[in-house]
Amino acid sequence: MLKQRYYPDNRSLLPILSFKQRGQTAGTAHLQKWEIRLNPILLAENSTSFIDEVLPHEYAHLLVYALYGRVQPHGKEWQQMMEYVMNLPAKRTHQFDTARSSTKQYRRFTYQCDCQTHQLTAIRHNRFQQGKAQYHCRQCGQILKPIVDSTTSQNFESSR
Repeated sequence: MLKQRYYPDNRSLLPILSFKQRGQTAGTAHLQKWEIRLNPILLAENSTSFIDEVLPHEYAHLLVYALYGRVQPHGKEWQQMMEYVMNLPAKRTHQFDTARSSTKQYRRFTYQCDCQTHQLTAIRHNRFQQGKAQYHCRQCGQILKPIVDSTTSQNFESSR
């Protein structure tokens, strides 16, 4: 039974394609925007299978939304769309090697509490530096304090 119908603003069935997806995720469907976001690194490394698997997977999400409204992301409606309309297996995840797309080396900053040292991401470090956040150790509950030594002081200075 159809719950509601959604039509893109321009009445087109062709979604917007963007290449903003990062990390281990191959693609995502943004239902209200009628947009599919694709991971450009995984696309470049797995072009044929990416196009054969990921694009239909995400497009099926949009079509199901157009026909049924909000339903379970990989529920029976989506599975039927994949199997009977797309003529593809209804697989929820991809099997691409994500080593290159997810191993970007992020700068880490060393902080310390009473019981151990912690590695904070640049985002958390910047929030601390700007006075917008404090971080606590999950074990001892102490507020984390930055460790500044000769090897890390350049990182702290360049991040300000």
